[in-house]
Amino acid sequence: MKKRSSSKSLRLALAQLSVGDDKEANINKAISFITKAKEKGADIITLPECFNSPYGTDHFPKYAETIPKGETCIALADAAKRNEIYVIGGTIPEKDGDKYYNTCTVWNPKGELVAKHRKVHLFDIDIKDKITFRESDILSPGETLNTFEVKNCKIGLGICYDIRFEEMAKLYRKQGCSMLIYPAAFNMTTGPLHWSLLQRSRANDNQLYVACVSPARAGGPGYIAWGHTMLTSPWGEVLAELDAIEDMIVKDIDLKVIDEVRSQIPIFNQRRKDLYDTLWLKS
Repeated sequence: MKKRSSSKSLRLALAQLSVGDDKEANINKAISFITKAKEKGADIITLPECFNSPYGTDHFPKYAETIPKGETCIALADAAKRNEIYVIGGTIPEKDGDKYYNTCTVWNPKGELVAKHRKVHLFDIDIKDKITFRESDILSPGETLNTFEVKNCKIGLGICYDIRFEEMAKLYRKQGCSMLIYPAAFNMTTGPLHWSLLQRSRANDNQLYVACVSPARAGGPGYIAWGHTMLTSPWGEVLAELDAIEDMIVKDIDLKVIDEVRSQIPIFNQRRKDLYDTLWLKS
């Protein structure tokens, strides 16, 4: 196992997984990557959006489970505890009563659920002759922002379409976040246009690290993910990017860079809050 990162850094793993129709196989693959991340000395691993299920409104009810007692959660909790690692469990379709959500869970090295984020902004788009998709046909939106901490690094959670809403990222910065992580599955239309642009924008706007973790690209019918799992620095620099196939990034995150950027370009102290501000209105 590689040497652990210092208190001023943490080692982050981003797993770009191939996802098929077999839920058990999808879960087992995720567990194998959690083990590989630990072997590489990672403090935390992030899985992709909808890693236990094909992505699509017709699939969500079939693959949905309760949190934290569903089979996927039980497997993630066990893997986190066994490997003594933080696990951001990508997302899974969640069933809660008669509602469904696209939900990210976070497990600490004791196997405890420490955060749960339901996708706030549902993916409803209609690009002529390209792609039409409506998550709201089956899913309900989340109502909260959610954070947790690993080795003095406060991390804000979003899911895919959430990254398009800069106010949400700004609120996380105001809450003291040093990193934003978005399990995400952009498509073959929006991926080439906006995937890198949005991540670099959120990182640059808020002077923090941003990671987006996609499923690997699959062939055949149905929703096709862009892939290109990516990590961006507080300078807006792309530190690592995968192609479209199944693979994993393992990278040390230097937390000192955040203070350097924010002191050298102090935009948050220069904001004209007498003229404008970004507010969370939910009580």
